[in-house]
Amino acid sequence: MSETIPELVALIRAHRRRLEAVYRSMESALDGEIVQLGKTPMSALIVAGLLENYYTCLETIYLRISQSFENNLDPARWHNDLLQKMTLEIEGVRTAAVSEETFSPLFELLKFRYFKRYYFELEYDWDRLDFLVTKLRQAHPLVTRGLERFVRFAHALDQP
Repeated sequence: MSETIPELVALIRAHRRRLEAVYRSMESALDGEIVQLGKTPMSALIVAGLLENYYTCLETIYLRISQSFENNLDPARWHNDLLQKMTLEIEGVRTAAVSEETFSPLFELLKFRYFKRYYFELEYDWDRLDFLVTKLRQAHPLVTRGLERFVRFAHALDQP
């Protein structure tokens, strides 16, 4: 393991606070700025940026879990590989960090994050953004529960 269990738990908790802040920012923007601005190309950049930030923060948590427990990711497609591996319950090693139910909406967010990072769009399709916001809203409570479950598992490992 690259770090101790208490360090990993502290990191998960810190990133969960950031994740929650990004999620709240998204909801605030959707209820505030987006309503005021309307669904314009400029307001789409706000939503796209928050979607990317949410997934990147979450992926950082999953990467640290992977590094602490297995660290076997395919370098050519490590983002996909990481999300897939987080669904695995590895007997005698670790519990799954992502449920099967959570995987599908997170995979949609992963695909968007990849697209946004590498294609540098300045105009986004609002139908697609609305779809992704729906996926984020589906995933967020599941992600939170999954991380809480993982932290409980990690605490149990650290008990003598």
